[in-house]
Amino acid sequence: MSDETGTKRTPGPEESARAARRARRRERARRVLDTSVPSPCITVCQIDPKSDTCIGCARTIDEIRDWPILSAEEKRAVLALLPERKGAKA
Repeated sequence: MSDETGTKRTPGPEESARAARRARRRERARRVLDTSVPSPCITVCQIDPKSDTCIGCARTIDEIRDWPILSAEEKRAVLALLPERKGAKA
């Protein structure tokens, strides 16, 4: 960074924070989301207040929210939990 006279200066905390936000946005744009494991959503989207899971797919609201950013391994781990959850509702 240079000031009006061309003298090099150290960026202040606000400029550093702005640069960090820009870097995070660029990194987010480069991130490739895993789509190899399909979502278990069956478009019956309603959270059961007793179990805090969706009555359609049996995922928690956090699992539903995070699904696009989970790795394939994490998605398979969630899918492994669903049969037991669905059985508990029956």
